[in-house]
Amino acid sequence: MIDLRIIPITAEYDAAIEHIITSVGKEFGAIGDGFGPSDAEVAQMSQHYHELNNSQYFIALINDEVVGGSGIAPFDETRNICELRKLFILPKTRGLGVGKALTLKCLEFAKQKNYQQCYLDTLANMDAAIGLYLSLNFQHLDKPLTGTIHDGCDVWMLKNL
Repeated sequence: MIDLRIIPITAEYDAAIEHIITSVGKEFGAIGDGFGPSDAEVAQMSQHYHELNNSQYFIALINDEVVGGSGIAPFDETRNICELRKLFILPKTRGLGVGKALTLKCLEFAKQKNYQQCYLDTLANMDAAIGLYLSLNFQHLDKPLTGTIHDGCDVWMLKNL
């Protein structure tokens, strides 16, 4: 039995989640400009995600080890659409429901903040993630929403909250 906890990130976990985001990003070819792992915020996630700006980044702990994370942040200034950001899970803990638990926590937060829709962009080779998103009623889009900064991604999805 695993001891899975989902908690908001704090500074003590920044280095661990940075390592996960960059190493998993590399595993899937998400390297360089246009991909989430290259965003400046990755080095200090706790400084960029907080309730004051209607965002939150959650980390998953199994037996007190950081094994993944995901966040919610405003997509644009309209305050109607949020973005599910940087869902990355260590390979050794995939298939245990960590991604689903993180995503559900993020969507719960989004609803509490009165977002109407949740957008995400990802890569076509992230099959398990796409399957998760489809199971949670995200719908494929033909193109990214205007304003996305991750032009390296080739899958775009949206969910009504």
